[in-house]
Amino acid sequence: MRTLVVTGPGGAGASTVAAATALALADAGRPVTLLTTSTPAVPDLAGAVTVRTVAPAPALESAWAGHAEQLAALVPVLTLPPSSSVLPLPGVAEVALLAELSRLAATGTDVVLDAGPLDQATALLALPHAARWWLAQLAPPRLRVLASVRALTRTKPGAVEAAVAAVGAVEAALGALPADPEVHLVLPPDPRALPALRRAGTGLGLLGHALASVVLARVLPPAAGEWARGRADQQDVVRAALRGAGATPTEVADAPRSPADLDELRALRAAVAARPAPALPLPAPRRSDGGWELSVPLPHAGRGEVELTRWGDELVVGAAGLRRALPLDPLLRRCTVTGASVTEPGTPQAALTVRFTADPDQWPADLLAAEAAR
Repeated sequence: MRTLVVTGPGGAGASTVAAATALALADAGRPVTLLTTSTPAVPDLAGAVTVRTVAPAPALESAWAGHAEQLAALVPVLTLPPSSSVLPLPGVAEVALLAELSRLAATGTDVVLDAGPLDQATALLALPHAARWWLAQLAPPRLRVLASVRALTRTKPGAVEAAVAAVGAVEAALGALPADPEVHLVLPPDPRALPALRRAGTGLGLLGHALASVVLARVLPPAAGEWARGRADQQDVVRAALRGAGATPTEVADAPRSPADLDELRALRAAVAARPAPALPLPAPRRSDGGWELSVPLPHAGRGEVELTRWGDELVVGAAGLRRALPLDPLLRRCTVTGASVTEPGTPQAALTVRFTADPDQWPADLLAAEAAR
């Protein structure tokens, strides 16, 4: 199974590219589902491709109906509303898409996700980690162990068991993001392209993903006239900027009108190739002068664009409007952070390098002496 996530700045043509990609996979004989939150613009696409349109309200009703009875039984003093009366919360669209992605993962079909604007797509990819971080704060492992022990000694569940069961219900409803999604970025041939590339590269890098491809869409063919020459000059500037940033985009020519049928959609030649993205190096401690370093890949990140804090045994890194908690390994948990910097800023190789040194309060004296002797 492959999961292709297609996104880009609003109006770049990502939805058309997603539809064309799903159609190309279907034409090649692969089982494929186009997953979207809006009805595809090509009316007869559903005749060639399985189209799954996810609406937030029905998805929330379905998830609520599946777990409300269990929660009501655990907390009988609460009167929970029926699924037809619950109000959608902000962000429920991302939860609904994630749950449907998890369901489709069990079918073995390829999925092309029309993920909408770039910020919405990165929020979706960040959701599993963020949600599980919050659930871990609400029900840490020691509380779950306590609930399991209490359940063995009590005939009626109490508040602790109810809270842990509620967390489990949320985790089950959330599902999981399929491993190694292919993220394809669709850019317009205008000044929005380079900032979008940098934001996408940095945000995805923070989440542990790399871009699988970059598409420059709605490229105008050469034409006479001052207006056309101005557009052509702008497209050339964008091409040069993207290549200078390490991206080699494929190009999709603009059309006089939006595709109205399958033949016109095929004629655009807008499908992206299903291919794995290059793997980013995993953050791992390495020896440095007087301690250790941990590098977190953040492609295209610049100096002053990354925030860093430490919370207990985690490093919390923020970039491109996202934030991720990175658990420290047992070695670095016993160290203190002495500094951090972005290396090779603004390039595809940019990374946040965090420096550590041994914490005297957590290291035995003989190990500290040996460390000092190095």
